[in-house]
Order: sequence, then C-alpha cells, then structure tokens
Amino acid sequence: MSSSTAPAAQVAVSNGIAAPDLDLPFPDRPEIITENLLKIVDLAPNPRTRLIFKNLVTKLHEFVSESNITTEEWMYTIDFLTRTGKTCTPIRQEFILLSDVLGVSALVDALNNQPIGNATESSVLGPFFTEDALDIAHGDSIASEGKGDYMFVEGRVLSTDGTPIAGAAIETWETDANGFYDTQYADRSAPDCRGRVHSGPDGRYAYRAVVPVAYPIPGDGPVGELLEALGRHNNRPSHLHFKIDAPGYKSLTTAVYPEGSDFISSDPVFGVKKSLVVTLEDVDDNEEARKRGFPQGKKFKHLNFDIVLVNEAEAKAALAQRVRKQV
Repeated sequence: MSSSTAPAAQVAVSNGIAAPDLDLPFPDRPEIITENLLKIVDLAPNPRTRLIFKNLVTKLHEFVSESNITTEEWMYTIDFLTRTGKTCTPIRQEFILLSDVLGVSALVDALNNQPIGNATESSVLGPFFTEDALDIAHGDSIASEGKGDYMFVEGRVLSTDGTPIAGAAIETWETDANGFYDTQYADRSAPDCRGRVHSGPDGRYAYRAVVPVAYPIPGDGPVGELLEALGRHNNRPSHLHFKIDAPGYKSLTTAVYPEGSDFISSDPVFGVKKSLVVTLEDVDDNEEARKRGFPQGKKFKHLNFDIVLVNEAEAKAALAQRVRKQV
C-alpha cells in the first residue's frame, strides 16, 4: 500500500485548556491533594459550578479521610456505581432509585419546593415515571380491567386564592394489585395504570383507577443489595402519583398516601408528608358504581383530592426569599 493511501494516524486530542498558572506543591501528603484540587476548582468560570464543586470536593475528601476508606472499599464503590449504570434501561432508572433510598431525591425536592401558603406539597418523582402516558377523557380509566380493586379519583385544580384552573394536565400513575408498575412487566405493550387527564373549565378532574398497594422497590439490582447491607426494608407504602402542569403555574410533582398503609412511617424513599396522607372512602352502591363507569361490582374506593398550584409570581417570590436567607 502506498503512503498516499495509508490511513491517517490517530493521536490523543487535548481539550485545549492551558495548565493553571498556580504554584501547586507536589501532593506528598494527603491534605495537599485536597488543597491543590480546591485551588484548581476555584478557577472554574461559572460561579455556581465553582460553589458546587468546592463543596463537593471538600465533603467528599472529608468523607474519604475521616472514614479511612481502603482501596478495596473504593474499588467496590466504583464497581457498585458501574453496575448501577448498567442496570438502567429506558424504562428502569436505577440511579434515581439510588438517589431515592439515600434520601437525596427527597432532600432536593424539599429544598426546592418548600411549602407556600395552602399550596399542595410536593413528593418524589420516583423511578417509574414514563413519557408515554395516554390522554383519557374526564371520568375514564387509567387501568385496564382486572388490575385491582376499583377506585374513583376526583377533585379540583385550584390556585392559592381558590380560583379554578382550567386545562391543567394531570399525569398520574400507580401499581396494580400485584404491586408492579406496567414497566416492570417484560411483555409490556402499552401504558397501563397510568394516564393523563385535564381539568375542565371549573377546574375539576376525574378518572377511574385501582386501589394502590404497598410494594417492594426492585431488589434485584445494586440498590437492593445496598438496602440489604444496611439492614433496611424495601417496601413502599401504597400511593398514587401526580404530575401537574398548567400555563402560568409552577409544575408540581406529588403523590398521595392512603392512611393506614403499611410502611407509611418508614418509607424507604422518604416521600410521605403529613399533608399528603389521604382518606379513601368506602362506597358500596351498585347504582353509584355504574354511574362512575365501573363495569363490574358495586364496591369501590373514592378519593377526593384538590390540587392547589403556585403561580409563577408566587414561586419567583419564594425563591428570592430563600436566596436572601442563604446570603
């Protein structure tokens, strides 16, 4: 082969950033490693990035030093995170689950969604939200027949001053009676026990569902392994998810938790808040069941849940107040 047709040699390519103009001592002692890295991080051009990574480096290095982490333990940690990533699929998010059981999801949610007046409080998204929920009409069902005991959900979407909000998109999802989300079935062909409804001109929404049950979060991956190592159970209390979006209002992700549910005081993802604990009313009336659209049986559970949203101005004011407190 002639030189004119030989493939060009590949070479490693730098990111083009010059070495820092810093007098960094050789890291001959553990503490110098931390000091040098903090000096380098301090050069980050974005102030927020600089703050986040200075705090991250400081706390992470403190953790490693104070815990006297061994090489074997750190390599196991890297392997654990690698396996966590490999467990993720388009319909399974093991990293969100890890964030959940470590309380990070709930903490981030609580910091970013502090209560504002009478607005509905938030809760964690969880790892089972999908983008393929189908639109259903007012009063229709999100669950196919045979997925569990009947439940009728209704309420209003309101502003903090009580004004009805029309056209709010309400995505909702839950487990079936077996304690599985639709995404956990290998033969899933379409969304089930999930759907999207819209509030009417009077702010009202309604749909048929099934009674949610307590269930174990997936224990067949790295997160399940972690919970066992910590001696923690993996059972979530029964709950029904909501994600609400309306023009001019802050998006809300929340869930409701029927009172008396097992594990309600020891939720492994720390999602339960007192204001989100609800009562399911027992209805034993065949005529009422038929009127609600249930094809079989006269018994069902009834949930009335009003959703109160914060408008964008209220959300902006609350954020500004939070920032002032941090200064």
